[in-house]
Amino acid sequence: MMKEKQLSLPFIYQLAIGLILFIIAFSAAMVFGAADATVKDAWLALTSNTANDTVTLLREIRLPRELAAIFVGAALGVAGAMMQGMTRNPLADPGLLGLTAGANAALAIAIVFLPSANYLAIMLACMAGAAGGAALVLGLGSMKKGSLSPFRIVLAGAVVSAFLQAVSEGIGLYFHISKDVSMWTAGGLIGTSWEQLQIIAPFIAGGLFAALLLSRQLTILSLSEEAAAGLGQKTMQIKVMLFCLVVLLAGASVALVGNMTFIGLMVPHIVRAVTGSDYRFIIPMSALVGASFMLFADMLGRTINAPYETPVAAIVAIMGLPFFLLIVRKGGRTFS
Repeated sequence: MMKEKQLSLPFIYQLAIGLILFIIAFSAAMVFGAADATVKDAWLALTSNTANDTVTLLREIRLPRELAAIFVGAALGVAGAMMQGMTRNPLADPGLLGLTAGANAALAIAIVFLPSANYLAIMLACMAGAAGGAALVLGLGSMKKGSLSPFRIVLAGAVVSAFLQAVSEGIGLYFHISKDVSMWTAGGLIGTSWEQLQIIAPFIAGGLFAALLLSRQLTILSLSEEAAAGLGQKTMQIKVMLFCLVVLLAGASVALVGNMTFIGLMVPHIVRAVTGSDYRFIIPMSALVGASFMLFADMLGRTINAPYETPVAAIVAIMGLPFFLLIVRKGGRTFS
């Protein structure tokens, strides 16, 4: 163990590398797409009021879209890290454990019964749905006596997610709002506006900051609940706060871009392999890597079949499913 610490890079260097990768991903996402743009155009869109067609397109359409990708990637990466640490479950992910499916079902219900709702009301509905989805998964997974095994929770998550997805689609077909619902459930960033970001981004930013404040407690909790209690931590209160943060981050993400699975699974595993098991390092790195990953996925979605768009959720799933199967095959050992 001492040898591993000596060989690993100091966290400040890891963070610097993460920032460099993030800047590269953001720059590429701003430049590449169906519309031709240059690095200069992207710079002008960020720093000036230039009003030519290309710069205006970047500023009003592509920039809010990429900012949404940053917030969603960071939120889901951190939410996944918190879930894995809190439950000590290597397969924990907001998408796999029913949170995003619950948020989608609540989104469909909100569109039907609150047609004039703004994005704040939609976000609150998504949070309630995320909490309900997680409660169903945990309740179903704990029906059998014994501890909640990772695989039992994942199976319960698959069942609940399929059910809630069917509820969402059924509501869309019955009330003839399938097009509105699918705009979110396809997992797309198309049409993200500055107004949406102004409402939802502060909640995600607040959730990320709160996660950083609780990172030390999460580190102790991830090692052993008995050890956390022995050190004087109020484990139940900490779990409730962490769960509320996960619901906040997952619900806000669904309200902004729709259902997105596997980001919360992959990112913490990748980060943990570099930083170790200290969540004071895992949380900020998960935010950086999650944001970079989402930017990269969105850039691929806009470029591999330009001028047509490939759903970002499909790209993330193509990359995430083999990762999920690898973790299952190794019995979660990549978690440690």
